[in-house]
Amino acid sequence: MNETNKKRIGIMCVRALTINLSLIVCLSLGACDQRQSAEVGDNQITSDPVSVDLVMTGGKVLTVDENFSIHSTLVVDEGLIVATGDNSLAEHYRGEVVIDLQGKLLMPGFNDSHTHIRGRPLRFIELGKVTSIAEMQTLIRDKVDQLGEGEWITGYGWSEDELDEGRRPLRADLDAAAPSNPVILTRAGGHSAVVNSLALDLAEITLQTPQPDGGVIERGEDGELNGIIRERQALVSRLVPDSTYEELIASLEINLNALLEMGITSITDASKTPAEYEMFEDLYAASELPLPRSALQFQWHDPEAIKALNTRVGAGNDFLKPGPIKVFADGGFTGPAAFTLVPYLGQGEYRGYLNMAEGELTALLNEIHDAGFQMGIHAIGDAAIVLVVNTLADALERNPRQDHRHYLNHFSMRPPDLTMELMASHGIHISQQPNFTYTLEGRYAAYLDGWRLQHNNPLRSPMERGITVAISSDILPIGPMVGLYAAVTRKGMTGTVYGPDEAISMEEAIRAYTLLGAYLVFDEDKKGSLEAGKLADMILLSDDLLGIDPEEILDVKVEKTWIGGELVYSRGK
Repeated sequence: MNETNKKRIGIMCVRALTINLSLIVCLSLGACDQRQSAEVGDNQITSDPVSVDLVMTGGKVLTVDENFSIHSTLVVDEGLIVATGDNSLAEHYRGEVVIDLQGKLLMPGFNDSHTHIRGRPLRFIELGKVTSIAEMQTLIRDKVDQLGEGEWITGYGWSEDELDEGRRPLRADLDAAAPSNPVILTRAGGHSAVVNSLALDLAEITLQTPQPDGGVIERGEDGELNGIIRERQALVSRLVPDSTYEELIASLEINLNALLEMGITSITDASKTPAEYEMFEDLYAASELPLPRSALQFQWHDPEAIKALNTRVGAGNDFLKPGPIKVFADGGFTGPAAFTLVPYLGQGEYRGYLNMAEGELTALLNEIHDAGFQMGIHAIGDAAIVLVVNTLADALERNPRQDHRHYLNHFSMRPPDLTMELMASHGIHISQQPNFTYTLEGRYAAYLDGWRLQHNNPLRSPMERGITVAISSDILPIGPMVGLYAAVTRKGMTGTVYGPDEAISMEEAIRAYTLLGAYLVFDEDKKGSLEAGKLADMILLSDDLLGIDPEEILDVKVEKTWIGGELVYSRGK
């Protein structure tokens, strides 16, 4: 048992004994009954108040414990939750800081179990909030003025569904803004990009270039290249000069810190390398800004480097740890390129792609499983989901592993019921993004119809079959309120409801966005709920998510964020 866990259990036991709860025996810091220490009634007997770091009272404390208990007071000491209970609990503790919650909702911080946070170079343009191609062109021209002609310009985050022109930016649009700078701008979601003529020339991509395996170099109605590359934009991005360590780590610090404003206290970053893990280590050792807790997924490109890193850092620490291995089974939906059982609407016989040959994919999944690693597998299309689940089930029957916690990222298209039953029986979980229902509505409506459209991004059906479903963002968008809204309303951006039978309750959505995200990285005993002995990672909201009209969810703000009992964000300050 490491020192952090000893302290966590020791504090829990000492506090429980101090307030004279039911008989609890703690021997050699071995164990104690967390539930008894967490549920404090009105009939406590204690002598002098116990000194602690923080007492929060007079609110609605949502514990997200097994019973979804709601209390009014919470006590924190040395970064850990000591107890929760009614307002009388505050009489038994003397807090160095006492906070009146003023009736507001206090809940665990969000645990985003599938996201991507990066440091960005000077050449990068943030496009997540642009509303027109004209605005994109202005940003490109400004970047040309900043960098000078000839320099590469990159960007991320545009979506045709949010542009006034109602279409994708194309090669000609970029040429008009930057005729003398190579430009590549990646669509939100990361599965396609638009490039300009100079970038195509430098990459030597012409009409004679063969289509890449697993991707598409698009042609417009005139038969010419339109600048869109789906899934294989690395044909161009490989030419972008490397960024400096200094600019990346400085930007990474800012981007991680920005998550606290949204109440995100923990993340699983879904695609990193061992070298990037070392950058995170440097940042966490020297950051001047508070940062959320991070688990980093690695792709299986360099198994020896991954094994060496795991040998060096072990399970990591409470702020930074290695996460599951990331595997891409198929493409994304924005192309579209996800691998489907039935052809896409209006796309002939086109069914998308696997990211690699089927035999190669099954061999890779078996190799990683046999090496003893947990996997978080990108699987969006229903055909990809069926293939991955069948492969995992075979691997688990051939080489059983207790509590492996393999899971699928996305699980966007609902597969056959037999596939979900296989997942439940083999303990294969999901990290789902209900926010896709909202932000990718236009893509789904364009490429799917009927039952497939209505049951995209399913929540209720896998949960009913006993599959653990965590909620995450995949940065589309990253704000958790969109995910909660879509999970309980099943509404897209237009207000259209898709598959109301897949909706879940707010209680289920909150648990999936907090405790179950921690569960996917084996941290459910440390965080994800406000129970005694756990890390005091908490957020205070402007409105009560359990009581408001669902249409008001998108307007809910995070008032304050705490990590380990330390205030790390306060709205307006």
